[in-house]
Amino acid sequence: MTSIWRKLRRRVLTPPMSETKLATRGFHEKSPEATVLLETVGEMFLTGYAYAAEAKHVEDAVANLEQLPVRFRGFAYEGAGMGFAMRDGLPFGGRLTEKFLATGKGQEHVYIVYVGIGWALARLPRMRWAKATAAATDPLLRWLVLDGYGFHQAYFHTRRYVEEQYQEPDFPWPGGVAGGHATHVIDQGIGRAMWFIAGSDADQCATMIEKFAPARHGDLYAGAGLAATYAGGAQEDELRVLRDRAGEHRTKVAQGAAFAAECRVRADLLIPHTEMAAQFFCGRSATDAAAVTDLARPDPVLDGSVPAFEVWRNRIADQFAERGQS
Repeated sequence: MTSIWRKLRRRVLTPPMSETKLATRGFHEKSPEATVLLETVGEMFLTGYAYAAEAKHVEDAVANLEQLPVRFRGFAYEGAGMGFAMRDGLPFGGRLTEKFLATGKGQEHVYIVYVGIGWALARLPRMRWAKATAAATDPLLRWLVLDGYGFHQAYFHTRRYVEEQYQEPDFPWPGGVAGGHATHVIDQGIGRAMWFIAGSDADQCATMIEKFAPARHGDLYAGAGLAATYAGGAQEDELRVLRDRAGEHRTKVAQGAAFAAECRVRADLLIPHTEMAAQFFCGRSATDAAAVTDLARPDPVLDGSVPAFEVWRNRIADQFAERGQS
């Protein structure tokens, strides 16, 4: 394929940068600094997506991704995960996501790439889902695809998924007995999006969460804690508001923060904000919080009446309860 056609494919597949503007989305703008941060996150996501949409070879996209700033590089990898999954899911698609994850850098970002696949799920017809998710073979991490799906739906369909608190019944992926638990992970993604919808205003984020049915609060707070730790946009006093408003779900906030720490530590993208937030929410360094996620991983990974991913999240939360974070 010529470079002209690759550029055309990038233009056709990639949403406009204006979609990342808080004003375009109607999101809360807490401060100019927070707005710039969150909009830059969106721009980096779409930059990674565009690299994947245009790339002749997976390695070309990786080379471009590695040139991006450390703070935002993970978001670009997430966008690339979506981009390659979109290409795989379209007619005549290949196995680009699999090749992307097979690279050393793709594997370092495996968590975030799986989340990106979830974005593609939200954009493709269901008959194309099997191809788009074919690379999500890890029986534990594949559930992160649902986190990405939930984020997308809350970010782009805010009225329905946040204001009206819509919850999809009998979600068809990944299916089987464990598929009935999909809504829990989708809610983690919705909670993560709420941090952006609130413009990183912790008080407003908590207020939105508390409008949902109480049974959904834990998953939503886990997502908010993940975003507050990974993306940032708040000082310690604001993080205290999120933690205190979470109440009995503080350990879920810590679980989300630990996931964020693991994503950055694994990819060697640790930044001062993530270190601060991990210490605040988890009571330990980002490296130690990330280690908790490794120690709590189910082995072997078996989906029974409760999927292994839910067992994993609960084990992580329980570790912080035992350390007095409750």
